[in-house]
Amino acid sequence: MKNLNFAAELHLKLGAPANSTVESLRLLRAFLKLAPRQRFEVIKLVEDLVANETLPELPLS
Repeated sequence: MKNLNFAAELHLKLGAPANSTVESLRLLRAFLKLAPRQRFEVIKLVEDLVANETLPELPLS
């Protein structure tokens, strides 16, 4: 962050972000740097992984 006073003030008000939040922002930044075609491929890969994920069968009641 360029403005250290702003960053320090924000940290005092909000506290430190969770590690998962920081990692999510890093991934978002990396995703936005990709070319549009590469973004499409990443989205398709994630959608395919979710669709192929098998969930354990749970009894209904």
